[in-house]
Amino acid sequence: MKIDILAVGIHPDDVELSCSGTLLRHAAKGKSFGILDLSHGELGTRGTAEIRSQEAAESSRILGASFRDQVDVADGFFTHHPDNWMQIVRIIRKYRPEIVLCNAIDDRHPDHGRAAKLTTDACFYAGLKRIETFEGGAAQEAWRPKAVYHYIQDKQLTPDFVVDITPWFDQKMACILAFRSQFFDPGDASGEPQTPISGKDFLDFMHAKARVFGRAIHVEFAEGFICSRTPGLDDLFDLK
Repeated sequence: MKIDILAVGIHPDDVELSCSGTLLRHAAKGKSFGILDLSHGELGTRGTAEIRSQEAAESSRILGASFRDQVDVADGFFTHHPDNWMQIVRIIRKYRPEIVLCNAIDDRHPDHGRAAKLTTDACFYAGLKRIETFEGGAAQEAWRPKAVYHYIQDKQLTPDFVVDITPWFDQKMACILAFRSQFFDPGDASGEPQTPISGKDFLDFMHAKARVFGRAIHVEFAEGFICSRTPGLDDLFDLK
């Protein structure tokens, strides 16, 4: 299966929080996308890795993702090691995305910046023919995505560009709320400890952040991205 966009996150729910509106927008234009979770989110304060995997499956159904894969990068303890980036290389070569969306280059959670570099470097290594990988006993062909873009997470970084997600914002929030163990639920009686993302104020923040990004291009809601290299345009009128 070849896809147009691969969205990568170190934790299940990173993609939903940061770029799901963009995925929905492109799906509406006929583009295909899949999701790759690098870890199981096993260090999360609330819920369990098993619960988060179930929630991720439900979110993917709401999103309409072509697939959702998960590799085995250790939550919190991963390093920039071939054992880790080679797992991503195999996925890139399997699905041959044109564009990869991945974690923020700098963020409150230290995993995010490290995962950003891990994924960006894996995209480069996936294009080197002399790095051999196999799937089902068959050698995989080298493949390098045309572009890597970093979504913006908790820190309010300055985006290189923003994407209008206004018509898809409610669906984006539904995908986020599929992670019931992590985010605000007024009927929650689990007794789980509160975290910086489990209160209603965090959902309010998600609305506010999307409005701030949208304001720059005179729309209601948008998502922001940072480029890993300088982009080019065929037409200046493509810019809003």
